[in-house]
Amino acid sequence: MTDEQRIRLRRSVITSVVGQALEWYDFFLYGTAAALIFGKLFFPIDGDPLLGTFAAFGAFAAGFIARPMGGVLCGHIGDRYGRKTVLVLTLLCMGMSTVLIGVLPTYQQIGISAPIMLVALRFVQGLAGGGEWSGSILIIVENAPPTRRGLLAAWSPTGATIGFVLSSAAFWLAQQLPQEEFMSWGWRVPFLASVLIIALGIYVRRQNLESAEFTSLKENGRSARMPILDVLQQQPKEILMVVGLRMAEGGASYIFFAFSLAYGKYIGIPDGIMLQGVIISMALVTITALFYGHLSDRIGRRTVYLMGTVGLLLVAFPFFWLIETKQPLLVLLAYVLADSVVLAALVGVQPSYMAELFKTEVRYSGMGIGREISSVIGGGIAPMISVALLAKYHTATPVAIYIMLLAAITLVALWFTPETLARERRDG
Repeated sequence: MTDEQRIRLRRSVITSVVGQALEWYDFFLYGTAAALIFGKLFFPIDGDPLLGTFAAFGAFAAGFIARPMGGVLCGHIGDRYGRKTVLVLTLLCMGMSTVLIGVLPTYQQIGISAPIMLVALRFVQGLAGGGEWSGSILIIVENAPPTRRGLLAAWSPTGATIGFVLSSAAFWLAQQLPQEEFMSWGWRVPFLASVLIIALGIYVRRQNLESAEFTSLKENGRSARMPILDVLQQQPKEILMVVGLRMAEGGASYIFFAFSLAYGKYIGIPDGIMLQGVIISMALVTITALFYGHLSDRIGRRTVYLMGTVGLLLVAFPFFWLIETKQPLLVLLAYVLADSVVLAALVGVQPSYMAELFKTEVRYSGMGIGREISSVIGGGIAPMISVALLAKYHTATPVAIYIMLLAAITLVALWFTPETLARERRDG
């Protein structure tokens, strides 16, 4: 690589990580609030906390319903006009929606209008989220050499985990206020703080350069005029592969980070213990995801992804068994096994694996459509389904079975998905 290429690649990694951290701070913040307080503030249904939490997760799902639309829209713009343009827009939309959630009146103040506005803002967040993941990854993948693409692309999801840690930490700090103050105004502070960090994120992303592969594509006049139609006609199988590959990670992620908080509250574990477990395990993901990305450069994407999927099958029941002990160290162990060890393998390999399935001219659209469809059917409704199962059976057993079913779907998808890293390109 030339010095110019190294500088471009380094700048792409930094801006992707920073932008992802700030963007997903906003997105994850809602999930934490939905699990712990939004049921009371916006969805007080017949005094039943589980029903209120279920409704709050319904609004959470609304953001995921919007994600395929965001994937289509952002994919078209990204494949036609560039990755950089989309990334600035997604960050701005996500940030402004989060700030507005922080100033929303509650149900007690304005009635049914409160949850309606909350759902609308979640929808806008979903549109932005539908284009964010693919773009932030492509800005790295399309500048990286194939033999290091797994490691370098894994930096992008580590930015998302940093955002998660920041949002959980901000919420945990706000909870240190007296309960009455926290419920009246303290919960708003993490949402309002987004206005500062979004301004920083937009500044950073505006300094970024367009990806080398896309720039070359444009210079040679090879960019697609209708990328959505082109990818649906030329690579429909690859889109289905991405949908299946994401099912296990998407569903399990939101069960482990969002539903588990509600479950801990249901069985009487203090919120602080659960949040600390989530924060520590997700902080470790920033390290282990990079390890798995590097490992995929050595032994192949498919092999590492298979390891993570099988690991998810094995950890589904032990995760809840450990939480049910109510012992802080064992609760932490549950999160470390589920997040830092198992899910990190899927999160770390997804960027390079999915990107390599598509041609450059339709890559943004293909990744966006496939991943975000899966976000709805695999991720967005997972907390709702889990709460419904808990309300009916009063045990986490059916939720563990649900996780295993998601992993089984991904195993089937892996059977049909080829290895994308040629043997001669593998490191070592």
